[in-house]
Amino acid sequence: MIGHVLATHVGKRTRILDGSFTYVELMKHYHSSLDESEWQKENLYERLLRRAKTEDLSEVSGIGCLYQSGVDRLGRPVVVFCGKWFPAHNIDLEKALLYLIYLLDPIVKGDYVIAYFHTLTSSNNYPSLQWLKDVYSILPYKYKKNLKAFYIVHPTFWTKMMTWWFTTFMAPAIKTKVHSLPGVEHLYSAIAKDQLEIPAYITEYDMATNGIHYFQPITNTSSPAS
Repeated sequence: MIGHVLATHVGKRTRILDGSFTYVELMKHYHSSLDESEWQKENLYERLLRRAKTEDLSEVSGIGCLYQSGVDRLGRPVVVFCGKWFPAHNIDLEKALLYLIYLLDPIVKGDYVIAYFHTLTSSNNYPSLQWLKDVYSILPYKYKKNLKAFYIVHPTFWTKMMTWWFTTFMAPAIKTKVHSLPGVEHLYSAIAKDQLEIPAYITEYDMATNGIHYFQPITNTSSPAS
């Protein structure tokens, strides 16, 4: 009996390490193994990274909701996420996680910033809180440490409440790095306009909501984050 249990455990560990576990199985193992060493957790991430580099992720990359767009005024890569284009309930979340890792792993080796556009998003674009917690738990420390600013453009009451909850109970280390901005113009003091590629619907919404003057920003020598 004991031998069978041990064999089962070893079998599961082998499948995890060689990357053959499904996302659901992986998360079940992760939550049941929170007392394991950081080395073992890093091992899980490395296996996901290996899968991310070999699997076909065109289903997610083709959506265009997550991409790098130039650098900020301090030379740090800017990662853009367009909430409206993320079909949270009609996408393979395992592949979404793998694509996130594929795109960000080479970027997060150094300092970087994220610009999240909440413009015109709906409940169909919101992933579950549990999925967000899982992703945050899986990503290594370098993701948190090297993130220097997280800009939320066009925030709503929902994003403000979610941000408060997440940075208070899940990720207090990044609380001071989060900046809610009412319009695109407010990004220009930190990111030059020619470095920021965003969909037309965002600028159109911004002009309709905040006025054309938001595309003639007042010169500001200070940056929201440094």
